[in-house]
Amino acid sequence: MGNNQIECQYISKLTMKLKIKIAGAKVHDVGYRVFLLKHAMNTAIPGLSTYNWDEDGQQEVIALAEGDEARIKAFLTVIEKNKPEMAEVAKITSEPFDGEVGRTSEIAMFCSFVQLDKAIPLLLDIRNDTKEMKGDIKEMKGDMKEMKGDIKEMKGDMKEMKGDIKEIKSDIKEIKSDIKEIKSDMMEMKGDIKEIKGDMKEMKSDVKAVRKTTEETLEEIKDIRGDIQPGYGMTLRQVQSDIRAIKERLGML
Repeated sequence: MGNNQIECQYISKLTMKLKIKIAGAKVHDVGYRVFLLKHAMNTAIPGLSTYNWDEDGQQEVIALAEGDEARIKAFLTVIEKNKPEMAEVAKITSEPFDGEVGRTSEIAMFCSFVQLDKAIPLLLDIRNDTKEMKGDIKEMKGDMKEMKGDIKEMKGDMKEMKGDIKEIKSDIKEIKSDIKEIKSDMMEMKGDIKEIKGDMKEMKSDVKAVRKTTEETLEEIKDIRGDIQPGYGMTLRQVQSDIRAIKERLGML
């Protein structure tokens, strides 16, 4: 009799069944069934089945829950107040259900398989991405090495440019000094030219004076020649006659 009492009490606690419908723009592929399983296990509900559904173009998640009334109500309260982060829920409704409800442990295994099935392609993608990343990192290392070489070469070029600039500055300084010296020489030359022009002017004046004196002297000589010309001619003929006579005496003729 005692064992029958316990069995009856256990059966009475499992009598409540609900069909919970969660509808909204985005309730699929956001982890809703795992979310329901977590809260079913937290409230110790022994029976739970979940599946995705579409009704009039709207996404739905259906949850069939079985357990004692207090636990079912606690479960319903939790899922009405909370949702997965990415879910967009429009409404949550519930109604009594008379059909079979799977065990929570079974849905836990099913969800594990579903999550694993989803995870495998992701893991493969991650593996491919990792392989690609390794290739990219290797390429980046090559690029970095090349960049380091370029930077080293640039540093060498910069050093050479600095040397060239230093040399150019020295050349400019030397050229400025040469220009300064040339300017000084030009000033000196201008002074010399000015002095030469003064000397030339003085020389022209002297030449003019000499020419004038020469002309006056020539006139005086001309006058003197005019005065001495007759006597000079007679004397020359006499000298020539005397020379001829002497030669005859000497037998030279």
